[in-house]
Amino acid sequence: MKNVLKKELLLALHPTAPLFLLLSAMLLIPNYPYYVVFFYNALAIFFTCLLGRENNDVFYSLTLPIPKRDIVKGRFAFVVLLQVAQLVIAVPFALLRQQMPLPGNQVGMDANIALFGLSLILMGLFNLVFFAIYYKDINKVGTAFAWGSAVVFVYICIAEAAAHVVPFFRDVLDTKDPQNLSAKLLVLAIGGLLYAAFTLLAYRRAVQTFEVQDL
Repeated sequence: MKNVLKKELLLALHPTAPLFLLLSAMLLIPNYPYYVVFFYNALAIFFTCLLGRENNDVFYSLTLPIPKRDIVKGRFAFVVLLQVAQLVIAVPFALLRQQMPLPGNQVGMDANIALFGLSLILMGLFNLVFFAIYYKDINKVGTAFAWGSAVVFVYICIAEAAAHVVPFFRDVLDTKDPQNLSAKLLVLAIGGLLYAAFTLLAYRRAVQTFEVQDL
């Protein structure tokens, strides 16, 4: 598994992926839909899979002395590592945004703890939709990304609208830290659990689909 992940990082990683991680700094932009920061992570995954298609990455991996399951496991380990890195890098920018002498985000959710919990759900949903389609046909990367993006943007619209019209989101979650800390930590925990559940379900479906294909 260690060698498969090493292959993902050294051979499969698209060069734009590290650049997208740095876009966590967009949390400093006043009045911006901050969920979009985490959508760029989905874009990095798409570019990596697209690059893999053009370079026959999957077919190369099939020549290695490893089962098909490990090929999928390596890609998911890479994706989880990338998404966790996005979250970790975003934390100091969110803390800095909280200290800036500016009003809260007028577009939607502020850069706070609740945003991270809700963004975990966003990334988990993308994993579930994208990889369920991608591993049915590794050549149709664009189709998988289109469906994954559609689900993500519907989620973003609902989440940002909730920050204006749903009292719990507007009055409790969309506030500066450490206000309403217990509620925000609960949302973060729920987000983490849903991310893990969605990603694990996506992995199991991907393995089942990929293992039966004659490639």
